[in-house]
Amino acid sequence: MDFKTGPFVKWAGGKKQLLDRLKSRMPAAYERYYEPFIGGGALLLDVQPELAIINDTNEQLLNVYRQLKIDAEAVINAVNVLDADPCDTTRYLAIREAYNAKIKAHELDAECAALMIWINKHCFNGLYRVNSKGLFNVPYNNKAGGVSIDAANLRNIGLYLRSKNIEIRQGDFEDACMDVAPGDFVYFDSPYVPVNETANFTDYTKEGFSLEDHKRLAALYRKLAAQGTNVMLSNHNVPLVHELYMGFTIEEVGVRRAINRDAAKRSGKEVIITNY
Repeated sequence: MDFKTGPFVKWAGGKKQLLDRLKSRMPAAYERYYEPFIGGGALLLDVQPELAIINDTNEQLLNVYRQLKIDAEAVINAVNVLDADPCDTTRYLAIREAYNAKIKAHELDAECAALMIWINKHCFNGLYRVNSKGLFNVPYNNKAGGVSIDAANLRNIGLYLRSKNIEIRQGDFEDACMDVAPGDFVYFDSPYVPVNETANFTDYTKEGFSLEDHKRLAALYRKLAAQGTNVMLSNHNVPLVHELYMGFTIEEVGVRRAINRDAAKRSGKEVIITNY
Protein backbone atom coordinates (compact mmCIF):
# COMPACT_ATOMS: atom_id res chain seq x y z
CA MET A 1 0.00 0.00 0.00
CA ASP A 2 1.33 3.43 -0.96
CA PHE A 3 0.66 6.49 1.19
CA LYS A 4 0.24 9.97 -0.30
CA THR A 5 3.23 11.79 1.19
CA GLY A 6 5.51 14.75 0.52
CA PRO A 7 8.06 16.88 2.37
CA PHE A 8 6.95 18.38 5.70
CA VAL A 9 9.52 21.19 5.53
CA LYS A 10 10.85 23.66 3.00
CA TRP A 11 14.52 22.78 2.63
CA ALA A 12 17.45 24.36 0.79
CA GLY A 13 18.03 22.20 -2.27
CA GLY A 14 14.66 20.48 -1.92
CA LYS A 15 13.91 18.14 -4.82
CA LYS A 16 10.13 18.50 -5.26
CA GLN A 17 10.45 20.13 -8.68
CA LEU A 18 13.01 17.58 -9.90
CA LEU A 19 11.03 14.53 -8.81
CA ASP A 20 9.93 13.30 -12.22
CA ARG A 21 13.41 13.67 -13.67
CA LEU A 22 15.03 11.95 -10.70
CA LYS A 23 12.53 9.08 -10.75
CA SER A 24 12.99 8.55 -14.48
CA ARG A 25 16.73 8.12 -13.91
CA MET A 26 16.48 5.64 -11.03
CA PRO A 27 17.38 2.01 -11.71
CA ALA A 28 14.39 -0.24 -12.47
CA ALA A 29 15.23 -2.51 -9.53
CA TYR A 30 17.48 -2.39 -6.48
CA GLU A 31 17.87 -4.09 -3.10
CA ARG A 32 18.17 -1.29 -0.54
CA TYR A 33 17.56 2.45 -1.01
CA TYR A 34 20.12 4.76 0.63
CA GLU A 35 19.77 8.52 1.01
CA PRO A 36 22.69 9.83 3.12
CA PHE A 37 21.51 13.49 2.95
CA ILE A 38 17.78 13.02 3.50
CA GLY A 39 16.78 16.68 3.93
CA GLY A 40 13.09 17.12 3.10
CA GLY A 41 12.94 13.59 1.69
CA ALA A 42 11.01 14.43 -1.48
CA LEU A 43 12.30 11.44 -3.47
CA LEU A 44 12.03 8.95 -0.61
CA LEU A 45 8.47 10.03 0.23
CA ASP A 46 7.40 9.81 -3.41
CA VAL A 47 9.05 6.51 -4.32
CA GLN A 48 8.42 4.92 -0.89
CA PRO A 49 10.92 2.05 -1.07
CA GLU A 50 10.21 -1.03 1.04
CA LEU A 51 13.71 -1.09 2.52
CA ALA A 52 15.57 2.20 3.05
CA ILE A 53 18.39 3.71 5.06
CA ILE A 54 18.13 7.46 5.50
CA ASN A 55 20.71 9.69 7.14
CA ASP A 56 21.54 13.32 7.87
CA THR A 57 23.76 15.34 10.19
CA ASN A 58 20.87 17.57 11.26
CA GLU A 59 19.65 16.09 14.53
CA GLN A 60 16.54 18.27 14.68
CA LEU A 61 15.43 17.25 11.19
CA LEU A 62 15.92 13.58 12.00
CA ASN A 63 13.97 14.03 15.22
CA VAL A 64 10.92 15.00 13.16
CA TYR A 65 11.18 11.80 11.12
CA ARG A 66 11.63 9.76 14.30
CA GLN A 67 8.73 11.41 16.13
CA LEU A 68 6.41 10.98 13.15
CA LYS A 69 7.37 7.30 13.08
CA ILE A 70 6.65 6.98 16.81
CA ASP A 71 3.45 9.05 17.09
CA ALA A 72 2.44 11.46 14.34
CA GLU A 73 -0.65 12.57 16.28
CA ALA A 74 1.50 13.93 19.11
CA VAL A 75 3.42 16.07 16.63
CA ILE A 76 0.23 17.23 14.88
CA ASN A 77 -1.40 18.21 18.16
CA ALA A 78 1.66 20.16 19.27
CA VAL A 79 1.79 22.10 15.98
CA ASN A 80 -1.93 22.85 16.22
CA VAL A 81 -1.35 24.42 19.64
CA LEU A 82 1.35 26.66 18.14
CA ASP A 83 -0.95 27.56 15.22
CA ALA A 84 -3.84 28.51 17.51
CA ASP A 85 -2.57 32.09 17.95
CA PRO A 86 -1.50 34.55 15.24
CA CYS A 87 2.19 35.26 14.90
CA ASP A 88 4.13 38.50 15.15
CA THR A 89 7.80 39.28 15.65
CA THR A 90 7.62 39.07 19.44
CA ARG A 91 5.87 35.70 19.40
CA TYR A 92 8.16 34.32 16.71
CA LEU A 93 11.25 35.25 18.71
CA ALA A 94 9.77 33.74 21.87
CA ILE A 95 9.02 30.46 20.11
CA ARG A 96 12.45 30.48 18.49
CA GLU A 97 13.95 30.91 21.96
CA ALA A 98 11.86 27.98 23.25
CA TYR A 99 13.07 25.88 20.31
CA ASN A 100 16.69 26.76 21.03
CA ALA A 101 16.17 25.87 24.69
CA LYS A 102 15.06 22.40 23.56
CA ILE A 103 18.13 22.15 21.33
CA LYS A 104 20.47 23.12 24.20
CA ALA A 105 18.77 20.69 26.59
CA HIS A 106 18.87 17.96 23.92
CA GLU A 107 15.16 17.31 24.38
CA LEU A 108 14.31 15.33 21.28
CA ASP A 109 10.58 14.78 21.61
CA ALA A 110 7.29 15.47 19.80
CA GLU A 111 7.19 19.07 21.05
CA CYS A 112 10.67 19.74 19.66
CA ALA A 113 9.62 18.24 16.31
CA ALA A 114 6.53 20.49 16.29
CA LEU A 115 8.63 23.55 17.07
CA MET A 116 10.99 22.71 14.21
CA ILE A 117 8.10 22.38 11.74
CA TRP A 118 6.39 25.58 12.96
CA ILE A 119 9.65 27.56 12.85
CA ASN A 120 10.27 26.35 9.29
CA LYS A 121 6.91 27.80 8.20
CA HIS A 122 7.40 31.15 9.95
CA CYS A 123 11.09 31.90 9.37
CA PHE A 124 12.53 33.84 6.43
CA ASN A 125 12.27 31.80 3.21
CA GLY A 126 12.03 28.51 5.11
CA LEU A 127 15.79 28.63 5.58
CA TYR A 128 17.30 26.35 8.24
CA ARG A 129 20.44 27.98 9.57
CA VAL A 130 22.26 27.68 12.88
CA ASN A 131 25.09 29.58 14.55
CA SER A 132 28.40 28.17 15.79
CA LYS A 133 26.64 26.85 18.91
CA GLY A 134 24.10 24.96 16.85
CA LEU A 135 21.26 27.34 17.73
CA PHE A 136 18.68 28.41 15.16
CA ASN A 137 19.06 32.07 14.14
CA VAL A 138 16.85 32.76 11.08
CA PRO A 139 14.60 35.85 11.40
CA TYR A 140 10.79 36.03 11.12
CA ASN A 141 9.09 36.05 7.69
CA ASN A 142 6.43 38.59 8.79
CA LYS A 143 3.45 36.32 8.06
CA ALA A 144 0.88 36.52 10.85
CA GLY A 145 -1.14 33.35 10.26
CA GLY A 146 -1.58 30.26 8.21
CA VAL A 147 -1.60 26.54 8.89
CA SER A 148 1.87 25.10 9.43
CA ILE A 149 1.10 21.50 8.50
CA ASP A 150 -0.91 19.20 6.30
CA ALA A 151 -2.05 16.83 9.06
CA ALA A 152 -2.93 14.04 6.61
CA ASN A 153 0.56 14.25 5.13
CA LEU A 154 2.20 13.90 8.55
CA ARG A 155 -0.04 10.94 9.40
CA ASN A 156 0.83 9.25 6.12
CA ILE A 157 4.55 9.84 6.61
CA GLY A 158 4.25 8.19 10.02
CA LEU A 159 2.36 5.26 8.50
CA TYR A 160 4.97 4.83 5.77
CA LEU A 161 7.91 4.96 8.21
CA ARG A 162 6.25 2.40 10.49
CA SER A 163 4.93 0.00 7.86
CA LYS A 164 8.14 -0.31 5.83
CA ASN A 165 11.68 -1.20 6.88
CA ILE A 166 13.12 2.32 7.24
CA GLU A 167 16.31 2.82 9.26
CA ILE A 168 17.09 6.37 10.40
CA ARG A 169 20.79 7.08 10.94
CA GLN A 170 22.58 10.23 12.05
CA GLY A 171 26.14 11.08 11.11
CA ASP A 172 28.66 11.54 8.33
CA PHE A 173 27.66 10.37 4.86
CA GLU A 174 30.61 7.97 4.64
CA ASP A 175 29.55 6.23 7.85
CA ALA A 176 25.97 6.02 6.56
CA CYS A 177 27.24 4.14 3.49
CA MET A 178 29.56 1.69 5.25
CA ASP A 179 27.31 -1.29 4.50
CA VAL A 180 26.21 -0.36 0.97
CA ALA A 181 26.46 -3.44 -1.27
CA PRO A 182 26.32 -4.18 -5.00
CA GLY A 183 22.69 -4.14 -6.07
CA ASP A 184 21.77 -1.30 -3.69
CA PHE A 185 20.82 2.19 -4.89
CA VAL A 186 22.29 5.35 -3.36
CA TYR A 187 20.99 8.86 -4.01
CA PHE A 188 23.29 11.69 -2.89
CA ASP A 189 21.58 15.08 -2.47
CA SER A 190 24.40 16.76 -0.58
CA PRO A 191 24.77 20.44 0.30
CA TYR A 192 25.45 22.08 -3.04
CA VAL A 193 28.68 23.52 -4.36
CA PRO A 194 28.10 27.33 -4.27
CA VAL A 195 27.31 28.91 -7.65
CA ASN A 196 29.49 31.85 -6.67
CA GLU A 197 31.91 32.72 -3.90
CA THR A 198 29.34 34.57 -1.78
CA ALA A 199 26.64 31.88 -1.93
CA ASN A 200 26.64 29.58 1.07
CA PHE A 201 23.88 27.16 2.07
CA THR A 202 26.14 24.83 4.04
CA ASP A 203 25.36 26.09 7.55
CA TYR A 204 22.17 24.11 8.16
CA THR A 205 24.36 22.23 10.64
CA LYS A 206 27.07 24.04 12.58
CA GLU A 207 29.77 21.89 10.96
CA GLY A 208 29.02 23.07 7.43
CA PHE A 209 30.10 21.22 4.27
CA SER A 210 33.52 22.07 2.90
CA LEU A 211 35.39 21.62 -0.37
CA GLU A 212 37.17 18.67 1.25
CA ASP A 213 33.79 17.15 2.05
CA HIS A 214 32.81 17.44 -1.62
CA LYS A 215 36.05 15.71 -2.59
CA ARG A 216 35.35 12.93 -0.05
CA LEU A 217 31.86 12.55 -1.48
CA ALA A 218 33.20 12.24 -5.04
CA ALA A 219 35.71 9.61 -3.87
CA LEU A 220 32.91 7.66 -2.18
CA TYR A 221 30.78 7.92 -5.33
CA ARG A 222 33.62 6.39 -7.36
CA LYS A 223 34.17 3.65 -4.77
CA LEU A 224 30.50 2.66 -4.72
CA ALA A 225 30.28 2.77 -8.51
CA ALA A 226 33.35 0.52 -8.79
CA GLN A 227 31.79 -2.11 -6.52
CA GLY A 228 28.66 -2.36 -8.64
CA THR A 229 26.27 -0.10 -6.73
CA ASN A 230 23.91 2.14 -8.69
CA VAL A 231 24.57 5.74 -7.64
CA MET A 232 22.78 8.99 -8.49
CA LEU A 233 23.82 12.48 -7.37
CA SER A 234 22.42 15.98 -7.91
CA ASN A 235 24.26 19.28 -7.58
CA HIS A 236 24.72 22.70 -9.15
CA ASN A 237 25.92 22.82 -12.74
CA VAL A 238 29.33 24.32 -11.97
CA PRO A 239 32.83 23.43 -13.25
CA LEU A 240 33.96 21.85 -9.97
CA VAL A 241 31.12 19.31 -10.08
CA HIS A 242 31.97 18.36 -13.69
CA GLU A 243 35.60 17.97 -12.63
CA LEU A 244 34.82 15.83 -9.57
CA TYR A 245 32.50 13.47 -11.47
CA MET A 246 34.31 13.30 -14.81
CA GLY A 247 33.66 9.99 -16.55
CA PHE A 248 30.10 9.54 -15.32
CA THR A 249 26.85 10.48 -17.07
CA ILE A 250 26.18 14.16 -16.29
CA GLU A 251 22.82 15.55 -17.42
CA GLU A 252 21.97 19.25 -17.11
CA VAL A 253 18.46 20.21 -15.98
CA GLY A 254 16.79 23.60 -15.53
CA VAL A 255 15.43 24.51 -12.07
CA ARG A 256 13.89 27.30 -10.06
CA ARG A 257 15.65 28.01 -6.78
CA ALA A 258 13.09 29.03 -4.17
CA ILE A 259 15.60 30.01 -1.49
CA ASN A 260 17.37 33.09 -2.81
CA ARG A 261 17.10 36.68 -1.62
CA ASP A 262 17.28 37.92 -5.22
CA ALA A 263 14.20 36.81 -7.17
CA ALA A 264 16.10 37.34 -10.43
CA LYS A 265 18.50 34.57 -9.40
CA ARG A 266 15.84 31.98 -8.66
CA SER A 267 16.43 30.00 -11.83
CA GLY A 268 19.48 28.09 -12.98
CA LYS A 269 20.96 24.77 -14.02
CA GLU A 270 21.59 21.69 -11.96
CA VAL A 271 23.01 18.32 -12.87
CA ILE A 272 21.92 14.75 -12.28
CA ILE A 273 24.87 12.35 -12.31
CA THR A 274 24.59 8.57 -12.68
CA ASN A 275 27.02 5.68 -13.11
CA TYR A 276 24.58 3.47 -15.04
